[in-house]
Amino acid sequence: MSDRIPLCRPFFGAEESLALQQTLESGWWGRGPRAIEFEESFAQFIGAEHAVALNSATAALHLALLVAEVGGQEVLTTSMTFVSTNHAILQAGGRPVFCDIEAETMNISADEIRRKVTPTTRAVVVMHYGGHACDMDPILEVAREHGLWVIEDAAQACGATYKGRKAGSMGYIGCFSFQATKNMSTGDGGMLVTNDGEVAERVRKLRWVGISKPTWERFRAGESRRSWMYEVEEAGFKYEMTDLAASLGLVQLTKLESCNQERRRLLERYREAFSGLDGITLLDHKDYTQSACYNAVVKVEARDELYSYLDECEIDSNVHYYPNHLLPLYRPYTTRLPVTESEWQRILSIPLFPDLGDADQDRVIDRVRAFVSGEAAAARQA
Repeated sequence: MSDRIPLCRPFFGAEESLALQQTLESGWWGRGPRAIEFEESFAQFIGAEHAVALNSATAALHLALLVAEVGGQEVLTTSMTFVSTNHAILQAGGRPVFCDIEAETMNISADEIRRKVTPTTRAVVVMHYGGHACDMDPILEVAREHGLWVIEDAAQACGATYKGRKAGSMGYIGCFSFQATKNMSTGDGGMLVTNDGEVAERVRKLRWVGISKPTWERFRAGESRRSWMYEVEEAGFKYEMTDLAASLGLVQLTKLESCNQERRRLLERYREAFSGLDGITLLDHKDYTQSACYNAVVKVEARDELYSYLDECEIDSNVHYYPNHLLPLYRPYTTRLPVTESEWQRILSIPLFPDLGDADQDRVIDRVRAFVSGEAAAARQA
């Protein structure tokens, strides 16, 4: 029996172990100097004035929508995303308005955004599906015309670019994920970036239960006057990132570009292997973006059968995603989304991660080709 090939796997080495060890030995495990250093490094990498480290991208989305004050108002969004994107709208008191997608990229359609803007629309959430940036210029144009907040869900797009600009840097707020499967990981964690200093300052308070001055700033060594005193200006949340997570993030950030480049190479191998093969396609890659290649998504008519066949072959795959607007929770907001409802039934994510060896990838390719060409079915019948 051959080893099972996972869908994804974190990429790490001795540098991460050393960084963790140093933080463990420092005696300061909560938010402190490593988290602050990570924020500064990440803001510089993205090209944003401010970065606020959090314990998840879900927390980043929630706080972004809170400071955008979407309560009681409409938020244009995609159904083709992980549920955290749209849960955050509900948790901030907003009303999700689902827009259809582009079939070739699975990203939210700028034309749909323009068509669904109303006088009660407050914000637009764009999710860069699979690390491929949405077509941001027309989306930003609509936002300017109607005075809308643009919040980028860049959970899958760390390191991606759109016409030379980093994903997450173009909207009013960008939200990133460092969950275990992401392009760079802190085990779990997130980051909110913005160029608005007032927004950043409010988010910093909200992430630590509304406290005006966090623990590290009050008690760090070298302060001329330590104080246990603080103010609580509004009821916040426990959303801070720890120094343990940040120590991983600092190392992972240095590897992000090379890991993303390897993801692109592997995705191109898939593209070449399936080129000209009837019955299977990959998502398009538009010239305006350099994708972070978070996942490798193929489209096939017999999606569920391919999923089962790969499982039998000891190869993991998955569906990203079940459309949110079809879930019972979102029934009050359900609308017809013809492209989403058609395309999601054909998509399947196959293995993609930086240390996926060529031999293992060839095994995936061979099995997918065998299924699509009918060789697998013929072998079963023989």
